[in-house]
Amino acid sequence: MLHSTFQKAFVRLSSFGALLMCSSLGLSNEPLNVAGAIAEVEPIQTTPTDWPWWRGLQHDGIASADQNPPVKWSDSENIIWSAPVPGRSHGSPIVVGDQVVLTAADHDRKLQSVLCFDRKTGKQIWETVVHEGGLDIKNNEKSSMASSSAACDGKRFFVNFLNGDSVFMTALDRNGKKIWQTKLTNYINHQGFGSSPLLYKDLVIGVSDNKGGGAVVAMNRATGEIVWKRDRPAKPNYSSPVIFNVAGKDQMFLIGCDLVTSLNPLTGETIWEVEGATTECVTTTVTDGKHIYTTGGYPKNHVSAVAADGSGKLIWENPTRSYVPSLLTRNGYLYAVMDAGIAMCWKSDTGEEVWKGRLNGTFSSSPVMVGDLIYASNEEGQTFVFKASTEKLEIVSTNQLGTSVFSTPVFCGNRMYQRIAVDKDGKRQEMLYCIGQ
Repeated sequence: MLHSTFQKAFVRLSSFGALLMCSSLGLSNEPLNVAGAIAEVEPIQTTPTDWPWWRGLQHDGIASADQNPPVKWSDSENIIWSAPVPGRSHGSPIVVGDQVVLTAADHDRKLQSVLCFDRKTGKQIWETVVHEGGLDIKNNEKSSMASSSAACDGKRFFVNFLNGDSVFMTALDRNGKKIWQTKLTNYINHQGFGSSPLLYKDLVIGVSDNKGGGAVVAMNRATGEIVWKRDRPAKPNYSSPVIFNVAGKDQMFLIGCDLVTSLNPLTGETIWEVEGATTECVTTTVTDGKHIYTTGGYPKNHVSAVAADGSGKLIWENPTRSYVPSLLTRNGYLYAVMDAGIAMCWKSDTGEEVWKGRLNGTFSSSPVMVGDLIYASNEEGQTFVFKASTEKLEIVSTNQLGTSVFSTPVFCGNRMYQRIAVDKDGKRQEMLYCIGQ
């Protein structure tokens, strides 16, 4: 492992020296673009009232506990505003300042775009076309051509799209103007693409795991130039990367491709890597400060805890199917909503089952915790609010809005923002809702 002082110097080496260092670390042998590493970038700027990237400020699906969003709503109750969204997409909204931003794929217009709405009124402010054409790809029926969430560093929006036979990262300014676009890798499609951008210091990081051999790519946030790049196994996988400070250091965790992987997010250096995940994962991992949790559905169902201290030890495992919805962890307990509509709670250190209970329907959206409540939406448009109890399943309310939900809701400023679909004149119409008192 690199010494912390040396880590800082690493990204400012000369081009020749940087290439030699990459070789010595076992990194991808693709050229390192040092220009991207040298460029100084302003710090990432967020506020407690933002939800600036996938799974929220702490990357864990837990909203600020001091919020008070509604626990009951319908199409006629506690709706602040709604706005139509073109096409079919499953990416969650992000909320930054007075802007709500979504990715979209419109097959009628044959384009992938980013849409921005006014946070107070729901009025569409701008739409930026990122790609034209390249949408004629056969996906899993539950996938879409815009299943990733955007990310914002306070100055720029970043989006990942699979388009044609490649995955691209694109940066826009806050007014929707394109700044740069960088190809991550070629992509052999299996069931779609859904990995969201990850921000860290001067970097934006993208993952494009696929059957053709993917990569983890770190780019300079200001320029899009590649700082480091790591090859990944030639296996299909859909999980988003995440960074947590565990065992005294920042670690970037990836699950899937039959591996649980920890990388130094600044350099791409492997901290540790073990077998322990399934081939195909969709969820984003969480941590209790000691363990990383892997969940998968192919080729086997499993939930497991892996030590995050570098030992790579498998602590516990069970054959539960939590394939698509990500987990929640808090105060020594792990909460899950299974794809088949079963809510569960385990002790996070031992895997001991605390309780389980049936909700209803099939779930692709991930649950979100707000204070002592968990909000979970099924594919049929029902959102269940239940307590983050350590004793039993206690459902507080069941709310119906629309006819289809695949996107995960977000919570900030006492409001809930959710992408749903409704039946309008016999046709499917996606909508963005702002739900509040």
